[in-house]
Amino acid sequence: MRMSRRSLLVAGTAAAALTPLPAEASGHTGHRLRTGFERLAGAGYAQLGGERVGMVTNPTGVTRDVRHIVDVMHADDRVNLVAVFGPEHGFRGTAQAGGSEGRYDDPATGLPVYDTYLKSGQALADIFTASGVDTVVFDIQDAGARFYTYIWTLYDCMEAARLAGKRFVVLDRPNPVTGRAAQGPVLHKEFATFVGRQPIAQAHGMTVAELARLFNGEFLAAPVELDTVQMSGWKRGEFYDAWGLPWVPPSPNMPTPDTALVYSGTCLFEGTNLSEGRGTTRPFELLGAEGVDGRWAAAVGELALPGVHFREAYFAPTFSKFQGKTVGGVQIHVHDRAAFEPVRTGIALLVTARKVWSGFAWRSDNWIDKLTGSTLVRTMIDAGARTDEVVAAWQDELEAFRKVRKHYLIYK
Repeated sequence: MRMSRRSLLVAGTAAAALTPLPAEASGHTGHRLRTGFERLAGAGYAQLGGERVGMVTNPTGVTRDVRHIVDVMHADDRVNLVAVFGPEHGFRGTAQAGGSEGRYDDPATGLPVYDTYLKSGQALADIFTASGVDTVVFDIQDAGARFYTYIWTLYDCMEAARLAGKRFVVLDRPNPVTGRAAQGPVLHKEFATFVGRQPIAQAHGMTVAELARLFNGEFLAAPVELDTVQMSGWKRGEFYDAWGLPWVPPSPNMPTPDTALVYSGTCLFEGTNLSEGRGTTRPFELLGAEGVDGRWAAAVGELALPGVHFREAYFAPTFSKFQGKTVGGVQIHVHDRAAFEPVRTGIALLVTARKVWSGFAWRSDNWIDKLTGSTLVRTMIDAGARTDEVVAAWQDELEAFRKVRKHYLIYK
């Protein structure tokens, strides 16, 4: 990957838009983190003054005292909020994976809620036009993985706003698993889907505002009019629980920050016939299938992967794969978050599962290729490659992505 011809210009424009709000406006004191919304509201919504505003958000769009920002903004005369746009799972979060809430009027505010899920391009631009908004504002908590669909809702909404001639504003929130480094394979464009529209790393190590700058500089057909309201007080190397922010599950199977910690590696099991733990209280931390026994935990434990232990575990999912059946497998216990490598761990779990369980199989649609971004992981594991060999195979493309990524980072 290389910087596009317009990248430096767009990055410079975005940086100018990110001029920090004054401390007295943001309410920032000491090292307390302030989210993008907190800083926007603290400045009296001045950046939205005189505009009809539409919010792209979900249940994670909350204040520190867990009021939804749509409810807060709707009650404030300083901002003219006229529409809400709901992603996968919906604005109020009533839908499971692969679902949305459709078009309705929100009972709490009376605002029209439009469905963005699986809509893109001109179809989504037409929704923005029909809503009557001048500015589209995005505020959703991400989980840090390429295949978590909210960042592609961000991308699709940016492109649609460009087509509709709307301004786009991103309110930033922390990457819950830190922004230390990008990890994992980079998507190949021929494998683009809603779990990966553009060539970024599997664990991108960026905030949504940084991703918006990257999308605008590298991937949109032409730049959208983009402003971002950055956080104050966020440090790249610290985890979500360092900031005292409430955790609202971004989706039904992302119940805690611990889930996000492992997700960029263990979500790969969606591409297999093993359970990824959906239907349990520990999705993506519990993995297993009928016929798996303690040999799997022993085999992956022998690799001495950094920061993590593996426990032989048995569980009965209440829905999804193996619903109502008792299956065997592993539970992942991260004991050193700073040392833990989620993507490498996910690959090690795939390699060892295939080795110890004769029933191992990929999903028949090769969904694993969509999740990893190419055929590389699947074909190498099928050929008997070891974990470190698979990881080594994507290092060149990862390094190329890291060089581009650094031009769009905001925080230290």
